[in-house]
Amino acid sequence: MPFEIPENLHPDVARLAWILGRWAGNGHGEYADIEPFQFGQELIFQQDGRPFIHYMSRTWVVDEQGELVREFEQETGFLRPQPDGKLEVVLSHSTGVVDVWYGELHPEQPRFEIVTDAVARTATAEEYAGGKRLYGYVNGDLLYAHDKTAGGHELQPFMHAQLVRQ
Repeated sequence: MPFEIPENLHPDVARLAWILGRWAGNGHGEYADIEPFQFGQELIFQQDGRPFIHYMSRTWVVDEQGELVREFEQETGFLRPQPDGKLEVVLSHSTGVVDVWYGELHPEQPRFEIVTDAVARTATAEEYAGGKRLYGYVNGDLLYAHDKTAGGHELQPFMHAQLVRQ
């Protein structure tokens, strides 16, 4: 699907223009205390001319045939690229967690990696200590991997997906 860079794009956001838009596809999840699962996902990255990108994600568990089993997670937040190539991310999750991430935009390739710096949880949220995420634009698709530290376990793979621009 063709992609056009918005005219009102803030200069700080320009290096992340490749991620703007709506993405959808499927992925796989696994973690120490849960059965491996497949999921569907929709990601939306939008901007309005200010120096941030608004991010929204919705995931749902699917069966072997790709049919909806149940809703899974939602998250929303802001990617805040800095002029020096650093990246700040603030995310709020439907699971009762809010976290702050830091990372850097790759200087030559459309990708970035972020690592959790701070986590706040509601009283009913799962025990979650942080994570690491990698996003990249590969052959026109958005690929990502999300590792996490939760439930007393070391950092390990949690979810990964390949999404197509809609």
